[in-house]
Amino acid sequence: MKVHFIAIGGSAMHNLAIAMHKKGFVVTGSDDEIVEPSRTRLERYGLLPPAMGWFPEKLSPNPDAVILGMHARLDNPELVQAKTLGLKIYSYPEYIFEQTKDKIRIVVGGSHGKTTITAMILHVLHGLKIDCDYLVGAQLEGFDTMVKLTDEAKIAVIEGDEYLSSPIDRRPKFHLYKPDIAILSGIAWDHINVFPTYDNYVEQFRIFVGLIEKNGVLVYCTNDPEVKAVSEGARMDIQKLPYGIPDHTVVDGETTVFVSDEAHTGYPLLIFGDHNLMNLNGARLICNQVGVSEADFYKAIATFKGAAKRLELVSKKADFAFYKDFAHSPSKLKATTSALKTQFPKRKLIACMELHTFSSLNENFLKEYKGSMELADEAYVYFNPHTIAHKKLQAISPEQVRKAFGGSNLKVYTVSEELMADLKKMNWKGKNLLMMSSGNFDGVDFKALADNLVV
Repeated sequence: MKVHFIAIGGSAMHNLAIAMHKKGFVVTGSDDEIVEPSRTRLERYGLLPPAMGWFPEKLSPNPDAVILGMHARLDNPELVQAKTLGLKIYSYPEYIFEQTKDKIRIVVGGSHGKTTITAMILHVLHGLKIDCDYLVGAQLEGFDTMVKLTDEAKIAVIEGDEYLSSPIDRRPKFHLYKPDIAILSGIAWDHINVFPTYDNYVEQFRIFVGLIEKNGVLVYCTNDPEVKAVSEGARMDIQKLPYGIPDHTVVDGETTVFVSDEAHTGYPLLIFGDHNLMNLNGARLICNQVGVSEADFYKAIATFKGAAKRLELVSKKADFAFYKDFAHSPSKLKATTSALKTQFPKRKLIACMELHTFSSLNENFLKEYKGSMELADEAYVYFNPHTIAHKKLQAISPEQVRKAFGGSNLKVYTVSEELMADLKKMNWKGKNLLMMSSGNFDGVDFKALADNLVV
């Protein structure tokens, strides 16, 4: 089998290309720009295109499948050639389904927690040596790639992103996976460039739930009213398993979760925060569905450190900790700041976030951030005006941002170096630092920053 990737350098695309190469397929691909870590990883497997650009001649002899990435434009020369030749063109979620259609598909959906829940499930199954295929949105410790596809595995664990599938397929990715077992973790309006209203966004999750296979299973979080309404309104043939925050304690910065057995057994965790605990509970119910016992689940999850960039510890000393988090939406900011304040109630929390995504930089969406950082003792918001111009959005001002977030604890920066300089001047004894962004504050090296903080 030969497959050709148009825009092979994408995060998901290059991982899928490597997975197909490992499966024994002949893989070719093109892109006009490939950056790290995709470049090195493709090169390691002999899949890096010899030249950047688009080459329609790569489609001769005809591949069995063409996989189209979101980065490609509608007038892409290779896409035009593929259409002319009448080749089968897949988006990557379509192709993931094609490769897993005979397996038990577990699909993790929700506005937040998807990567963490997927990582938890994989950590447990991997620890218990239960073979599975997977697609996850971050590089996980102990896993070589973010995508694995084999002939042998009977289970596929798929992170179900709600963003669009490809330039020629405007369906949300998670509408294409048709789960046998699904989980819905939360619904908080995002991607306003695609889903212009809250109702339109929620509708995508109703559709997702409606696509669960007949007599399938839906695991859902009852702490989210919208998730509860969507899930409880699902078809009658679907088994519905609700979950919330498990019984737990937090003592001296360590969280212990308790099991409802005769001994009321406690399992210390390396993770913390209500959202992580809810994610854990959802992952537990999913693992139960594929034969994992309660005891085996808790023993395995006790060693889970978290997914990359999800409340990830950067540096820690006796009375200081520095965490980074992928959080960028209002609900994520609130959940992450709350988690750190609860875990370290005696320490001051300095929380920084970067407005980086299309939604977060949109002047009409800014009001959704009201109160999202009020739990921080000091809150700093950074945005780069050049990023707004690059995304062709209406300019916003620091005053607009201050007004949108509200509270008296907030300071706004438009120059990253100024924010970093102010952080380095602080005395960090008895404080925690939280950096939240889907970017990196315009090139900040977090490890180097940690080394330069005065504790």
